Amino acid sequence: MKYLYVLLIFAPIAIIGSFLHVPETWLFIASALAVIPMAGILGRATEELAVHTGPRLGGLLNATLGNAAELIITIFAIRAGLLDLVKASITGSIIGNVLLVMGASLLFGGLKNGVQRFDRTHAGINATQLLLAVMALLIPSIFFFAHTETTGPVESLSMGTAVAMLTIYVLGLLFAFRYTSPEPELAQEVEAEHAGSWSVRNAILVLVAATVLIAWLSEILVGAVEHTTEALGISEFFIGIIVVPLVGNVAEHVVAVQAALKNKMELSMAVSVGSSLQIALFVAPVLVFLSVLMGHPLTLVFNPFEIVALFAGVLIAVFVSQDGESNWLEGAQLLGLYTILALAFFFVPV
Repeated sequence: MKYLYVLLIFAPIAIIGSFLHVPETWLFIASALAVIPMAGILGRATEELAVHTGPRLGGLLNATLGNAAELIITIFAIRAGLLDLVKASITGSIIGNVLLVMGASLLFGGLKNGVQRFDRTHAGINATQLLLAVMALLIPSIFFFAHTETTGPVESLSMGTAVAMLTIYVLGLLFAFRYTSPEPELAQEVEAEHAGSWSVRNAILVLVAATVLIAWLSEILVGAVEHTTEALGISEFFIGIIVVPLVGNVAEHVVAVQAALKNKMELSMAVSVGSSLQIALFVAPVLVFLSVLMGHPLTLVFNPFEIVALFAGVLIAVFVSQDGESNWLEGAQLLGLYTILALAFFFVPV
């Protein structure tokens, strides 16, 4: 994890370069690389703060701020009117977590530890909940293709879907906060990963500073997207579905793989599936609401390719989670599917 901090050198490069008007392609690359360690620092500050608040409130903090970096990037993208990029980032985050992150975790964990086991009840519940969340997320798209409408009902349906999904998310947090206790094994693994070496004051200061810097870098990154797509010959869709999720979540991905290498599959599965759940039930609805306030209404209408990829990826994650054990071959299969999808996304017309 610490080796990612080397990329912090790109933060001053991106910021100074934006004032010196260097080529926007270089600004895009520098700001994207700089966001990676900043997202890790933001996540670390959240986790350190969670250690001091206790497991229940700490879980609420992690659930709320777990995808803060990607949320910040997409907010700036909405402000710039890059709605296709925003929708692609929602799709890419979910697919990336259940195929890339889970796949890498199963592959490397399996190569080192052989067949690994985890609580299939807990993992299966999360995976099934993710499948239901994704189906709800796709309903506006199905309605759109069935009735070929671009305004009116689709926008209202997207808003209604966002309200329902955010309500489910809040109720889920309330239920977990008041009526359940953390899984003992999972709680021990989380506690072992984060010893709580920071004070509350330091954690808050780092959290605020990281958020401000990520916002600054996100503005630079989003401002350079249009020029970068033209210069490199790639689509805005590819940047949204592959680049943005990777930039915003690399640090979290590393945590999942490291947990699998340590044979802590409970934690690894919780990170990969839990992050996807947060994207579907929290980030996507929040972006719908914010887009209306910012004057660029975002509808939850995805293209047919995204729909198939989302449904297939999550369905596979459900099957992987059902038997309570994993091996390296399953990881290789998930990574193979992600590679095929990434290639297909790359060849989407600019």
